[in-house]
Amino acid sequence: MASPHVVIFPFMSKGHTIPVLHLARLLLHRGAAVTLFTTPANRPFISTALFDTTVSIIDLPFPQNIDGIPPGVESTDKLPDMSQWSRLAIAAKLMKPYFEKALNSLPRISFMITDGFLGWTLESAQKFGIPRFVYYGMSNFSMALSFAVAQSRQLFIDMGSDNKKLFTIPSVPRIKFSRNDFDAVFVDPEYQNTEHSEYVSEQIQATGKSYGIIVNSFYELESVYADYWNREIGPKAWCVGPLCLSAPPPQNKAENGLTRSWIQWLDGKQEEGKPVLYVAFGSQADISREQIKQIKIGLEKSGVNFLWVVRNKQAEDDDGFQHRVRDRGLLVKEWVDQREILEHSSVQGFLSHCGWNSVMESICAHVPILAWPMMADQPLNAKMVVEEIEIGLRLETFDGSGNGFVSWEHLEKMVKELMEGEMGKKVRKKVKEIGGAAAKAVAEGGSSWKALNELINELHAETVK
Repeated sequence: MASPHVVIFPFMSKGHTIPVLHLARLLLHRGAAVTLFTTPANRPFISTALFDTTVSIIDLPFPQNIDGIPPGVESTDKLPDMSQWSRLAIAAKLMKPYFEKALNSLPRISFMITDGFLGWTLESAQKFGIPRFVYYGMSNFSMALSFAVAQSRQLFIDMGSDNKKLFTIPSVPRIKFSRNDFDAVFVDPEYQNTEHSEYVSEQIQATGKSYGIIVNSFYELESVYADYWNREIGPKAWCVGPLCLSAPPPQNKAENGLTRSWIQWLDGKQEEGKPVLYVAFGSQADISREQIKQIKIGLEKSGVNFLWVVRNKQAEDDDGFQHRVRDRGLLVKEWVDQREILEHSSVQGFLSHCGWNSVMESICAHVPILAWPMMADQPLNAKMVVEEIEIGLRLETFDGSGNGFVSWEHLEKMVKELMEGEMGKKVRKKVKEIGGAAAKAVAEGGSSWKALNELINELHAETVK
């Protein structure tokens, strides 16, 4: 019997791409051939990540002269403003003719895995008779609740403008939510009939008509929500993660063979016996200058050791902050391997925006989270981290919203609690337990290992009939 052949097409965003690259490695290890689609500007990053594999990479020309998107921008991290991401996603549909031409030239395809933001690929899959799996990069918890709440729009119309008012979703009555826990496109009546809401609706419809969903999680972590999704919503969700555990070991050496400066700094803190708080908010969150100021004051006042990965616009140092914290704080302005940092034994806490990749990596590294969600599914991820699986603490904004303001006083208090307090000890113990379960899930015979084998065997058997 011929080997399975899988096509993968990630969305043009590193947070969506990186776990799918890990998935490609898993498929290779299961004996599949893998063809991955991307665009010219995204190819260098992907080629570097997969340099030691046999994955075949195909570039598709990305459309030019898109209103609001500067020339040459082909990924969300290059956008001047994240509010333009949906225009980038909508423009991607113009690649469809090139995608289909390439599909037509490939050897027989067992199935394809395409990002949930590329719903138009379903039409291409159907045209060639290829089963399509969807990858959203979300937890079962966030995915199930977002879809459930999208079916309860009248509830939010009746609530008026109170974003803090607690409510329950009829299908999940045991948990209380506020409108702030959900992306506005799902709960804000003003988003109805907008270009953005229509785009989201199209992706949801395409998902419903697809063969299944690939979930970067493991069944034991959120079995209630995986079962709920498969029973009430569908199509079937296959938990095959944490995908980060299939990545090659982190390389702490730079190209010149020297140990990276931040690893050297962490090594020094380890030798001193001083735990470190890792601070990172992803590549997409826009943080105001005033909020950055509050973060600096809170970290300085807390007295903890910290490594803060900052984006260029956050890195300005016109207040002497770096000089004042030079003995216990390090600001890194380069692209880092986050897993490499989290797995360093000196790192004992993570101040995070709660992107799902970060949550998975933190669990696998046994590092508890101080949750500060800012956008998209992050508030739901934070709710899961703090209330459902109890591996972290929560920062509260003044108005309770994901993009609200956090004071330095509250940040100082919660940083100390995570790193030194009793609640911090409790969540640190719990994350070690769950991290152990994650490792078992991806090991041979584990739930994620079995799920991926069953998926491949089921689809490949159908293809060769």
